[in-house]
Amino acid sequence: MSKFQAALDLYTKELKDKAGVTADADLLKAVTKACGPAIYNKDSSKVSTSDPVELERVKKNFLIKKLGLSDGPALDAAMKEVGEQLGKSNKNKYRGMFYYLLTKKFGKESVFAK
Repeated sequence: MSKFQAALDLYTKELKDKAGVTADADLLKAVTKACGPAIYNKDSSKVSTSDPVELERVKKNFLIKKLGLSDGPALDAAMKEVGEQLGKSNKNKYRGMFYYLLTKKFGKESVFAK
């Protein structure tokens, strides 16, 4: 099994167990692929929801640049909501899962359509 497939399997399981979400496999794969090599590094594979610098990076690089959303309080509120959905005490908020949930929340699945 490839590292990428192992990550997808983990994210699928974690989404189900931690957030009660049955993931759309194709969308999860596309979103995870868009994360690039970050998913393979222990530190960069996770989103620290308690780090304002990290959240600002997610907002600028993913929500605004990738998804094409306009900056505003709704973006911060969505990141907070997704962080809570994955569990406040959960230290493993994997980037692929976090981005997947944000993509679904904003209805931006078309960004990742083939």
